[in-house]
Amino acid sequence: MTISRRTLLATTGGVLAAPAFVSAQGTNWRPDRPVTLIVPWAAGGSTDQMARIVAAEMEAALGQRFVVVNQPGASGSIGTRNALEAAKDGMTWAAGAAVDVGCYKVLGLLDTQLQDWNLFFAVANVNVLVANPRANIADFGAAMEAFRARGASLAVATAGVSSAGHNMMSAVKAATRIDYRHATYDGGNPAMIATVSGETPMGAVLLVEAAEMIRARRLIPLAVQAEQAVTLQGVGEIPSIRRWLPDIPAPLNYFGIWCPKGVPQNVVDTVGQVWREKIANSQRLKDYAAQRAAVFTPIAGQAAHDEAWKMVRQTAWLYFDGGTARVSPDTLGIQRL
Repeated sequence: MTISRRTLLATTGGVLAAPAFVSAQGTNWRPDRPVTLIVPWAAGGSTDQMARIVAAEMEAALGQRFVVVNQPGASGSIGTRNALEAAKDGMTWAAGAAVDVGCYKVLGLLDTQLQDWNLFFAVANVNVLVANPRANIADFGAAMEAFRARGASLAVATAGVSSAGHNMMSAVKAATRIDYRHATYDGGNPAMIATVSGETPMGAVLLVEAAEMIRARRLIPLAVQAEQAVTLQGVGEIPSIRRWLPDIPAPLNYFGIWCPKGVPQNVVDTVGQVWREKIANSQRLKDYAAQRAAVFTPIAGQAAHDEAWKMVRQTAWLYFDGGTARVSPDTLGIQRL
């Protein structure tokens, strides 16, 4: 299913009418031109889905267009770098998974850390391992048998190094010592499509990305990386990976938008108010989360940092133990769990 974006232009000149929300609530930042929201992944994936809903809600709140621009590449670090290096005036934001921003420096992809950003989260997602029906892999136990039998010849599609799916497979590999062939794509949607087409027999993506193809029986859900089974509307329960691997970590994966520290404080304060008063009550985001088996989590600021830090710590050390880290996490203040 494609998430449609409501047209909010109020004039032929492309400027939105000032909404009552801004003046009534007394916010003190109203952008005077369209705001750029960079999605550092391909269109159609989990970040793109979430970002387009958030952009529409921000437009309605602030009376200015929020233009979503997809800039995929290098595990999301290219688009994120562009947001980091843009003028710190509040007119350029990035979107994505907080764990990526928290681990780019560990991987040597980008010189930034979680604390360098003003964080605003909308949803938390869970990872899922899926199989093409023609792969004859019915559940996670069968997948483990296939990995043990075929090892590095068995491909798993993900959105790339440091993506949620790659993190899931890194955790599986660390817990079981299996091997597999990592097939990387420029986003979760291309990785999901590769699995649907049979280009790869399995894919490790976010459940929000695979939900529609699971409902259409084009993909078989094998297990979610969550503490408990997850119910997907129209499908039923998808078992937790902990049925097979009881000790595998399963932290929530927070998604949202962010701008670099150093932007004017009135920008941060205004968006914080929008987050509390509009995003926290967004029916569109609530419906999206319910339909895609995500968790509606409208949090911001220090609370957002503290929640995301749990997955950053776990993932950074997975990279280090798996040999993909370029920088030791402890030198960056990321302590082992």
